[in-house]
Amino acid sequence: MNSKEVHRQWAERSGVYSPEYYADYGADHRSESVRSILERFVDREAAILEVGCSSGRHLAYLFEHGFENLAGIDVNDDAFDVMAETYPDLAATGTFYHDTIEAAVETFADGRFDVVYSVETLQHLPPEAEGVLEDLARITGELLITIENEGDDPESIEPDVKYVDDDFPLYHRNWNRVFTDLGFVEVAARSDKRDTVRAFRPPNSRATGR
Repeated sequence: MNSKEVHRQWAERSGVYSPEYYADYGADHRSESVRSILERFVDREAAILEVGCSSGRHLAYLFEHGFENLAGIDVNDDAFDVMAETYPDLAATGTFYHDTIEAAVETFADGRFDVVYSVETLQHLPPEAEGVLEDLARITGELLITIENEGDDPESIEPDVKYVDDDFPLYHRNWNRVFTDLGFVEVAARSDKRDTVRAFRPPNSRATGR
């Protein structure tokens, strides 16, 4: 499946894994993982970007806990309408981009955001679109967080693709290798039953932790 088809599937997504689905699901342990890492490394004034934010359940959780300089990118046509209905304060306060991740991030200046994070989003990025990872590194000023399914073979160099419900692909990658190869330093990591949580700081970052 190529990038164009992946974009189309997510842009038109309804039912399971749609913006409505995630709004109903709400915040969870992944939201808490993002918050706990942020509280360790950055101030609440930090400029934060979520790539693949959908209707904003993780951002809304951060907003409730005092992080207000928030932004998100999502390709789905309904994501921000659902956000306005479900999380109106977030929708009114944050800055949001209705676009593909690849198209949006290339327009941002170097170090535009103190924090960039993804929750089960980069795992849908096909190999042909991997150039966007350099842009994510470029726009990150202090901290990059990934919460992704890395698969069963963490030492694999090439992405291992599997399909969810025979529908859309997951590209399992070792995100430590990906971002340390781009010069980042891993400052936190842990695994749960499905995802691996990692935090990285770019070269010359001031985010040393508390």
